[in-house]
Amino acid sequence: ITQHKNAVATIQEITNLLLLKGSIGKKGAGICPVRGHSNVQGDRSMGIFHLPTEQLTNRLRTVFGFDPPLAAGYDVVASIKAMHQKKAKVFFALGGNFLSAAPDTNFTAQALQNCDLTVHVSTKLNRSHLVHGKTALILPCLGRTDKDMQATGQQFVTTENSMGVVQSSKGILEPLSSKMMSEPAIICHLAHSVLKNKSSIEWLKLADNYDEIRNLIAKSVSGFEDMNEKVRADNGFELYNGPRKAQFNTTTGKAMFTINASEPIILKENEFLMMTIRSHDQFNTTIYGLNDRYRGVFNERRIVFMNENDIVNQGLKQYDIVDLCSFYNGIQRKAEKFIIVSYQIPQGNVATYFPETNTLVPIDSYADKSHTPTSKSVIVKLSKVGRYDKLSREKILTNV
Repeated sequence: ITQHKNAVATIQEITNLLLLKGSIGKKGAGICPVRGHSNVQGDRSMGIFHLPTEQLTNRLRTVFGFDPPLAAGYDVVASIKAMHQKKAKVFFALGGNFLSAAPDTNFTAQALQNCDLTVHVSTKLNRSHLVHGKTALILPCLGRTDKDMQATGQQFVTTENSMGVVQSSKGILEPLSSKMMSEPAIICHLAHSVLKNKSSIEWLKLADNYDEIRNLIAKSVSGFEDMNEKVRADNGFELYNGPRKAQFNTTTGKAMFTINASEPIILKENEFLMMTIRSHDQFNTTIYGLNDRYRGVFNERRIVFMNENDIVNQGLKQYDIVDLCSFYNGIQRKAEKFIIVSYQIPQGNVATYFPETNTLVPIDSYADKSHTPTSKSVIVKLSKVGRYDKLSREKILTNV
């Protein structure tokens, strides 16, 4: 839902419908959005946002004794553009595979290569490490499943799940090397080395004992008071959620409906609306195998799923090889050699695996208001370039 131009309007209309039904603020009902993974919602709770609130900046000023920047930062799309224009010169990634996850792969690659410095704090190697700035660093770090031993003993971190519950997470595996540092330790040591006497924060003390970090969070972030005590409860603690309790922080004290305009997508002749999808054995850009058993596809990822009628109408056949092209603002983007597989998908639509077709997602095509790339609403055309041989065809639909 989020990866369309009308994404925000669509979500607000879903909310309107649930409000009309009385499905907000009572047990067993609600929107229940999947707000992300890899602790991304916890990141937002900690203030990792390009539009910081006045409440957060005021608390940071009070607790840490410095004036935080108040100007808006860059979201993902704006960050890529800033690097491409050489306005942003340093890219520092705490995990992730930015190049493969981002839209418009070739544009993003050039943006990264324009940087003076690119740094990746990573648990394993990935494609982004190969496309980098003038100077590039890879800082290996512990994973969340690894034991994290610091000066005061083994540490734990906290995560926030999609339901707004904060819980502790403690690793059990032996690290691959005694020299590997945790993400918090890397950040603390970098800050200590760079800032030296310019900061009143005892960075190395924070690295020695993560409770000290949580004490500062408790002072800085609303809803995390007494964090160290609450997170040690068996099931952690639940963050405040007003609508869940039928409490609405509005001028009227009631839920507010929204009025939304939705811009239709009009396809021309021989155009299709492409969505990018993940396979069963895939987590984001990490592909664990070639076994998409729910869709009955095996041993291949350069696939384009099409409605059977669309295949016939285009004069194509299953297992034909096609190139995919998208056109946006006068720019053509191309992804070569994809195999047609007939699938029960609505006519006029096609589906391809992510991230293989991210190169077709235009950097300037994103959702209104949220600026999320439109990875599930890309207009494409197909052109036949060949035919898959019989032996290879059999492997696609056979788990061998």
